Amino acid sequence: MTMTGADLRAAFLSYFERQGHRVLPGSSLVPGNDPTLLFTNAGMVQFKENFLGMGPADLKRAATSQRCLRVSGKHNDLENVGYTARHHTLFEMLGNFSFGDYFKTDAIFFGWDFLTREVGLDGKRMTVSVFREDDEAYDIWHKKMGIPASRLVRFDEKDNFWAMGPTGPCGPCSEIIYDQGEGIGCGRPECKVGCDCDRFLEIWNLVFMQFNQDDSGKRTPLPKPSIDTGMGLERLAAVSQGVTSNYDTDLFLPILAEISALSEVPAGKSKATDAAMRVIADHARATAFLIADGILPSNEGRGYVLRRIMRRALRHGKKLGFDGPFLHRVAAAVVKEFSPAYPELAKSASFIDTMALHEEKRFLETLDAGLRMVEEEFTRIGKAGGAVFAGEVAFKLYDTYGFPMDLTADLCRERGVALDTQGFETEMEKQRTQSRVSWKGGEAAASDAAANILAGAGIAVEFVGYDRTAAPAKVTALFRTGERIAKAAAGEEIDFVTDVTPFYGESGGQAGDVGTGAGKGFRIQVLSTRKPSADIIVHHAKVMDGSVGEGEVVELSVDEEVRGRTQANHTATHLLQAGLRKVLGSHVKQAGSYVGPDKLRFDFTHFEAVPAEALSQVEEFVNDAVFAATPVAWEFLPYDRAISAGAMAFFGEKYSDTVRMVSVPGVSRELCGGTHVRNTGEIGLFRIVSEGALAAGVRRIEALTGKAALRALRDEAALLHTVSRDLKVSPADVPERARKLLAQIKALDKDLQESRRRGAKDLLGEVMGKASQAGALTLVAAEVEPMDAAALRELADRVKGKLKSGILLLGSVQEDRCHLVAGVTGDLTAAFSANDIVKKAAAFVGGGGGGRKDMAQAGGSKTGGLPEALASLSSWVK
Repeated sequence: MTMTGADLRAAFLSYFERQGHRVLPGSSLVPGNDPTLLFTNAGMVQFKENFLGMGPADLKRAATSQRCLRVSGKHNDLENVGYTARHHTLFEMLGNFSFGDYFKTDAIFFGWDFLTREVGLDGKRMTVSVFREDDEAYDIWHKKMGIPASRLVRFDEKDNFWAMGPTGPCGPCSEIIYDQGEGIGCGRPECKVGCDCDRFLEIWNLVFMQFNQDDSGKRTPLPKPSIDTGMGLERLAAVSQGVTSNYDTDLFLPILAEISALSEVPAGKSKATDAAMRVIADHARATAFLIADGILPSNEGRGYVLRRIMRRALRHGKKLGFDGPFLHRVAAAVVKEFSPAYPELAKSASFIDTMALHEEKRFLETLDAGLRMVEEEFTRIGKAGGAVFAGEVAFKLYDTYGFPMDLTADLCRERGVALDTQGFETEMEKQRTQSRVSWKGGEAAASDAAANILAGAGIAVEFVGYDRTAAPAKVTALFRTGERIAKAAAGEEIDFVTDVTPFYGESGGQAGDVGTGAGKGFRIQVLSTRKPSADIIVHHAKVMDGSVGEGEVVELSVDEEVRGRTQANHTATHLLQAGLRKVLGSHVKQAGSYVGPDKLRFDFTHFEAVPAEALSQVEEFVNDAVFAATPVAWEFLPYDRAISAGAMAFFGEKYSDTVRMVSVPGVSRELCGGTHVRNTGEIGLFRIVSEGALAAGVRRIEALTGKAALRALRDEAALLHTVSRDLKVSPADVPERARKLLAQIKALDKDLQESRRRGAKDLLGEVMGKASQAGALTLVAAEVEPMDAAALRELADRVKGKLKSGILLLGSVQEDRCHLVAGVTGDLTAAFSANDIVKKAAAFVGGGGGGRKDMAQAGGSKTGGLPEALASLSSWVK
């Protein structure tokens, strides 16, 4: 019986569970323990610490089905997706792992046994490759497993040796290769295992990690060799189901069927439409899984990869006739198919749909305009007899229409035109240069200069401010506007550095401390503190009395009241993020922050405005934590342990081996170097004061704590009481009274508009009475009673309707402003333009305007010029 993809996945995990392996869930596509990786690209990523001997000692054997994404670096398959039988952005990797437990013999047996006995593949159609020097593996395959020498091949390091990096664990590997038959091959007589054609398909790679490689390239045996294997589920399904393309397996067919149904394009209509369907199917899978893992479309990092994938799918949708959003519906089919194996998809189904639809709408607004520009460039290339798509045009497509460069490269490849990637990069660098701040200015520039000088001198600063707000210190350096000095006198502003300091330097979104310093014969006021590098803290200060010099002892004191407000806001920010993730979902990630003594600001990933009810829930969540008066704890521990404990880390942040973890038990746990309250009760009160959009997919919340929050509540209450008093209702009845007043205003406005329309009818005869003749041409120039621009335009429409052939110019003065409307009947627009007439008239009233040839309007503030403006109409006839 043919096994489905789900059957194969379940059989693999069940088989290795019976062999003593612990079956573990696959990790997120966002690597939780390796900041050097953009995405999880192999099953072994979550076990990196285990292979390095740093993982749990009790985990000896493991097996997983891991979702992987390969769209960058040496694993960039994006441009091939849809055009080959086996390339994908997202795929599933089945893997079994041994951490110092079994080695080559068992790994080889497990691999062959599973494929031949569990899956039922024909062993005679499989060939095995080994590293050229790995006689041990060769002998196991040949002598113990009985594989004939004719189906054993040796390859060099390029194909059969694996390394975790330039240094560290590495070892030979052995690949199990399936012969799909001569009909799939290239047909060349020399075609054999190792050929680039599709005939010989690698389905399982067994890596034998047995060496440690040092900087010199020398390899020494590991004391506990390990096993890392990886097998693509899609390839295994194709072989098992007797098809030659992954897209013909049950892992893709339901998704392709959905695309065909939505587009009404049958499978097999043409090579181009089939390729488009495959691209969309693959990219819809990646879209669903990436969004489920909390990645949102953006212009940088992981979000930009998602945006590229989605926009490539949307462009291919055009080939199938899609004019509106469709990818979110295909992603819904992905959710339906894969939720049994990946429950997190079902939990995020609504969010995936909403986020995908939002991104689709954004890009479809500019897609057609961008494609027109592409066609214009292709036409230009054709006429000029060229063969290169200009890099400048590719950059404009990227900058103006949101076309990722690989999308433009796709279009060029289809037309057989080369893309000037160097020209694109040149334009990109110009933009980077223009946006780069060349001088930070003032205090920042001075402290950065100080940091550079101090780093060269080997001077560092010890921060002692987590546990105290005062400390004696020695002045190690003084600076004035970036220049090092020996002494500073009263009245001077300086930057100074000490060997130790309790002052927190501005970093990580938290404002720097302020305070004082005093020594023998001098007193200084610390105005701000910055941390321009990891081990330098620079105090910006003013010498208030006496003079201070290098080498002197100073008693540093942080302003405790200001520090207290700042750290209350910082701890509240952690609680706020926890509340947002609880109410809105785990997709919420920090995108920026400011924590000062005055307020807190938190930027986070989210695709739409946060409803008032949700904001209330978040605010209540934070205040519940505040009123619970929970102790806040922090500790220094290895990065890996902190992540394992559930601490939140942020992509793009650089963490050292030892990190500081700040915890509010049961509520929040984050890696953070800032200062915090000792107990959530010290926050006092939390109040959200605003929420709004910062950028596409990024929202911003501003909030207050403590007395500032209390003042905000009092101000809101005072305002409510003022309004209730003016409306002569109780505060509780203000909303209902406001609704009624708005309804009344709307009704009155409707009555006013109707009155104006009736007035316009009454004025029509009066205005027409001012008409004059210029031959067969009728001219109407008239000042009418005060009315707004809309009413004047409606009157002008009625006047023009009465004219068989003529020109009109009407004017009105309302609230110290002139309104003008010009009109030309359809038979005269070839000779006269209302746009030109109204612009000339507007000059007399000190304004401007414009419009169409048959109707245009203008305005100005010089009301005394209206008679001349109206008289200007006759000049057009002359």
